[in-house]
Amino acid sequence: MEQKNFEVIIVGGSYSGLSAAMSLGRSLRQVLVIDSGLPCNRQTPHSHNFITQDGEVPAVISAKAKLQVDFYKTVQFFNGVAVQAIKTKEGFEIKTDSGETFTSKKVLFATGVKDLLPEIKGLAECWGISVLHCPYCHGYEVKTEKTAIIANGEMAFEYAKLISNWTKDLRLLTNGKSTMTWEQTEILQKHQIEIIEEEIESLEHENGNLKQVIFKNQSKVAVKAIYFRPPFEQHCPLAEALGCELTEQGLIKVDMMQKTTLPGVYASGDCVIQARSVAMAVSSGSFAGASINKELIDESFS
Repeated sequence: MEQKNFEVIIVGGSYSGLSAAMSLGRSLRQVLVIDSGLPCNRQTPHSHNFITQDGEVPAVISAKAKLQVDFYKTVQFFNGVAVQAIKTKEGFEIKTDSGETFTSKKVLFATGVKDLLPEIKGLAECWGISVLHCPYCHGYEVKTEKTAIIANGEMAFEYAKLISNWTKDLRLLTNGKSTMTWEQTEILQKHQIEIIEEEIESLEHENGNLKQVIFKNQSKVAVKAIYFRPPFEQHCPLAEALGCELTEQGLIKVDMMQKTTLPGVYASGDCVIQARSVAMAVSSGSFAGASINKELIDESFS
């Protein structure tokens, strides 16, 4: 790329990053979007609960969004991975894995998070297809299926309560001895939610579509859908490396304007939102773009 200096660099070009890029492009800002083309939901067959796009393939939504953002000629795209971010006197310097270096006044991280999946055979292949994290995104489609939850303790109790809204054919897999209280156990049993404490060995599936859970004692239970919330870490370490604070949950800490704790650095999308969804990522990205533009305007009048 001939142009090396921009007003804003957006690291991450999925739903939130593209939404911010559109907001900034419509504000006549010189913007660079750096993206590797590997969104976290690339294995998910359909996206839901996003008005006008309900049931659409995630890659189709992204492609259409990129095409629309590309209409704004002040926005450029770079296919690659940002590997270093440096604070400079004028703003920021971003280096990529191919050796390119770009500079900007502001930076937006829309880099998402990386799910840390446990070593259960078959789980990774089913993730986003029949092993799900969000009932609002996928619960309607599996409302009549035999369903399980993998969780334990307080989280298991609350998760089971939530999922029971979508299906009554529900069992809780604690993957080892339950750590719920007796009162919690009694409540779930009262609502006919079976609790299975055996350790999980593998998930039997066909092309990511669940058939049954196999336990280490070789017992089995047939299920078509599993809800699971794995731990996660920031997909991109650059915001934290720059000095941006993280929350107790490991998300990038931002204020009401999507500003991080480091002046000039913003963040949006899954890397800051605990309730992950395409709709929320798009919303926070659009607002981040407007906030960045407002700050640039204020600085030009100072």
